[in-house]
Amino acid sequence: MPTSIQRSQKRGIRWPTHGMLLPRTFLIRDELRSGRSSATLPRIGSPAYDAAFMTAKISPRPLGLREKAQLMSASEIERTLVRLVHEIIEKNNGAAELGLVGIRRRGVPLAQRLGQMIARIEKTPVPVGTLDITLYRDDLSTLGPKPVVQKTEIGFPITGKNVILVDDVLYTGRTIRAAMDALFREGRPKQVQLCVLIDRGHRELPIEAGFIGRKVQTSDREIIEVKLREVDDMEKVLLVERQD
Repeated sequence: MPTSIQRSQKRGIRWPTHGMLLPRTFLIRDELRSGRSSATLPRIGSPAYDAAFMTAKISPRPLGLREKAQLMSASEIERTLVRLVHEIIEKNNGAAELGLVGIRRRGVPLAQRLGQMIARIEKTPVPVGTLDITLYRDDLSTLGPKPVVQKTEIGFPITGKNVILVDDVLYTGRTIRAAMDALFREGRPKQVQLCVLIDRGHRELPIEAGFIGRKVQTSDREIIEVKLREVDDMEKVLLVERQD
């Protein structure tokens, strides 16, 4: 059976076959019609490029959770941090005696961003430390009977300083209490303040944040997921719900 090229040549159409790739559809169709094996042919529908490098790292979500809404975009998070920075500077009369301590995981990059922005505005470096706490979170999983401080890397003397604890979500308040206990084992700060990106309510202890990015009313079935580029390769805040 004549191929499409041979039929075209009979009609007087010249095909520039030398030094030029034929369209993929013509090559596959002619191979099939000629009866030759298609084992060496590219698979139809296979991607024309390797897109593995384009796949973003996505933090796995536990089974039984359904995304309900996006609460904040990347630009909204950035604007919120800028506002929080100015509130912190105003309340503390600058940054001379200021120190930030982020609670792992996502409180740490938030504290680092805030510290960098404050330093740019006030023209003075702002020390940033970290606290690693095994969380007892009803919205994730029960890791223990109470929050336990695993590792402390303050990195600067906190005695006499205005220390700001930074976390992504304020919920029951138990994690913040554990962080405050760890702080006072390191020294005697002049003042301890709390800065959170999201306050979702449901407090079990009399702990409130002085600097709040956004208050979100939630039910016990709902969970706030904060995604940051330093940890998740994406930037947004999501509201998800348990599907029990």
